[in-house]
Amino acid sequence: MAWSKALAPHFDLLVRGGTCVLHRGLARVDLGVLGGRVAAIGELETASATQVLDARRLHVLPGVIDTQVHLREPGFEAKETIRSGTEGAVLGGVTSVLELPDTRPPTTTAAALEDKISRARERSWCDFACFLGASHEVDEQSRLERLPGCAGVAVYMSGQPRQLLVDDDELLLRVLGRGHRRLSVHCEDEARVLARFALVEAGAEPSAHAQWRDVDVAARATQRLLGLARRAGRRVHLMHLSSAEECVLAAHNRDLATTGVTVHHLTLSAPGCYERLGTRAQLLPPIRDEAHAAALWQAVQDGVIDLVASDHSPHSLEDKRREYPASPAGAPGVQTLLPVMLEHVHAGRLGLTHLTELLANGPARAYSMARKGRIAVGLDADLCLVDLAAERTIEDSWIVSRSAWTPYAGMRVHGWPLATVLRGQVLVRDGQLVGEQDGAPIRFADALRMVAL
Repeated sequence: MAWSKALAPHFDLLVRGGTCVLHRGLARVDLGVLGGRVAAIGELETASATQVLDARRLHVLPGVIDTQVHLREPGFEAKETIRSGTEGAVLGGVTSVLELPDTRPPTTTAAALEDKISRARERSWCDFACFLGASHEVDEQSRLERLPGCAGVAVYMSGQPRQLLVDDDELLLRVLGRGHRRLSVHCEDEARVLARFALVEAGAEPSAHAQWRDVDVAARATQRLLGLARRAGRRVHLMHLSSAEECVLAAHNRDLATTGVTVHHLTLSAPGCYERLGTRAQLLPPIRDEAHAAALWQAVQDGVIDLVASDHSPHSLEDKRREYPASPAGAPGVQTLLPVMLEHVHAGRLGLTHLTELLANGPARAYSMARKGRIAVGLDADLCLVDLAAERTIEDSWIVSRSAWTPYAGMRVHGWPLATVLRGQVLVRDGQLVGEQDGAPIRFADALRMVAL
């Protein structure tokens, strides 16, 4: 769009000269931001602005949306806080996070949800929403999932205390029958996990993790879930696929289920990750061998995967150094999500437009986020400016999470986030925090109530 000098507009923020990843493809254009939203895209050489970002030689991406983040607050602030976790998010180009319910107390009530949202309004660097945890008390679920700031309901079929565990078909069918928003599900078969625990008695090698929680643990749970979801007519999201078998199930159920994979399942593989990282590679679901990683990449290329998430699950190194299997599963990841995925772009595994589909467009679409996920007029001006020519080595010292480590320490990457913009506010510039905390609850189209005008 060209503007005449007589009608030269004034914007709050002008992003000049970048190569923008738009819905139609890559284009070297200016972006004008007004009132927190993208107001103009095109040649804006005559425009003025209160603030200008020089994006020449940079690529401008939609802000990354990370749909699997454990911020640990309340209850486990020694591991992470809302402030520290979201600071890492914006330094890594992430502008929105969906936070999971396994805190203390768990997020299973309106009071617990409202407490988290209140904390996040005061402390979050990025926009946010919090999942309600499915539990035995399901009757209120359909009401609670519509509360402001609720990302929907998260279901754990394994790996959680009883209060958050939905491990039998009767309860799972009840959960599926309450409410209408898409359910996000961690699919592992708890009965098989318990039956195979003898494989990892004290002193077992961390590499036994993938043998204990084997492919059948994940595939059986996924198959059970999909069958029950079809009976209930409920949309679901399959979190963190980790095996070739799950990819086949997902591909055959695209009418019902959206699917996600984590960056670590695309990047790490057994047995090398366990030999190199020990219990720092202990995750749920486990990291599997190269054949399964290849199957996940094939699913990405075939369009079976809707989004890539970090499953940011910070633990201190002291906790991770416990003897396996007493060591906790999980690793920090929100800050490194984009840099590691940019390295996959550099390696030719996917293109930049596909990257933004997986990290922004896909998450917004899967969860029906309002005004998020793309660079387009009228949508929130959530942006990440990256230098694809930059070479960096990821180090523990860069990580601002309270855990203060990363499984990618020592990894050389090509491409680096330099600036992050949230609803028109510049939060990160030249890799440094420069803005103020201004996180707000994400709005969801499938939860909006009709309001009389």
